[in-house]
Amino acid sequence: MKRNLLLSPGPTQIPASICEVLGRPIIHHRTPQFQDILKEAAEGLKYVFQTKNDVLILTSSGTGGMEAAVCNLLSANDKAITVEGGKFGERWTELCCVYGVKTNVIKVPWGKAVSAQEIKKILDADKDIKAVFITLTETSTGVTTDVKSIAEVVKKTKAVLVVDAISGLGATDLQTDHWGVDVVVSGSQKGLMLPPGLAFVTLSAKAWELVPLSKNPKYYFDLTLAKKTAEKIDTPFTPAIGIIIALNESLKLIKKDGLEKLFAHYARLAQGTREAAKALGLSLFADASCISNVVTAINLPAGIDGEKLTKIMRDTHGITLAGGQDDLKGKIVRLSHMGCLDEYDMLTGISCLEKVLNKMGYKFSLGAGVAAAQKFFNTK
Repeated sequence: MKRNLLLSPGPTQIPASICEVLGRPIIHHRTPQFQDILKEAAEGLKYVFQTKNDVLILTSSGTGGMEAAVCNLLSANDKAITVEGGKFGERWTELCCVYGVKTNVIKVPWGKAVSAQEIKKILDADKDIKAVFITLTETSTGVTTDVKSIAEVVKKTKAVLVVDAISGLGATDLQTDHWGVDVVVSGSQKGLMLPPGLAFVTLSAKAWELVPLSKNPKYYFDLTLAKKTAEKIDTPFTPAIGIIIALNESLKLIKKDGLEKLFAHYARLAQGTREAAKALGLSLFADASCISNVVTAINLPAGIDGEKLTKIMRDTHGITLAGGQDDLKGKIVRLSHMGCLDEYDMLTGISCLEKVLNKMGYKFSLGAGVAAAQKFFNTK
């Protein structure tokens, strides 16, 4: 049987214990039994989000949570800052445009991160800006944003800071309450090690003040309704029952290890992968000052077709990496470090990458990447 190793930045590998839970017979969602499960999940999410505020559970992909944030906080002609440093930062701009929000777009070169000072300059010049939309981990480029520094700037204004943490939550530090982040959006299929199907949104008191002022149309993503039903330990619409049940298993695994230990684990996997890339003579796409521990983006040598490479790895060897997007299509590969991955998974992925690069004609010392990663893992 061909292996199926996911080293893509979502969906991520699902632990066997969670697969077992997902395979159980379904129960009805309007029952005391499911209420107990829902209550446990809502409380457990606060730990991962590092917040005392409610975390609302929506049945959708993470993008649904992003749309909920835009349409519940703002109205047409309101002003917002969006940061485009990759494919997913662009999504904030696209969502704002759909709802008629006037966006001041900060375009950041791919591979680099926005600075707090860039955002401060715009906020100082326009006091009417209501929201700042940023991305915690831009998986299209392998960049992590300095959310803490940006929060320091935004909390001194009337604007709210909204963070897309769909990629990164549970894998890289995001201290929602301590840093003063107003809205955090995430999804189930990344650091939480679940199938796609759930989105999560948490709002600060400052953010909730904007919600009644929003005149945007909303129905399925009405956070006021979601909050009202959550207070009754219920959901406004049919939830993804099986994934919510599995969510509790995921949260137990995360709590067992503890967030700090998990952050260190993923950082270790990322650094080992970076050492391997360097040993193969390959450069990293993201700037060293903002490089992510969630996903590593590696520049491919000239003449190597990244789309062909990822196809061979997936279809021939059963190992899924992600290629580049937009202008980076065919030029980079991206290896995830999220989910239930360990150093042996990284070594397997690196070994296969070496094999395929060699077959495609790239000249290097075969085994150099694996040896460099092994050396790092064995000394840390």
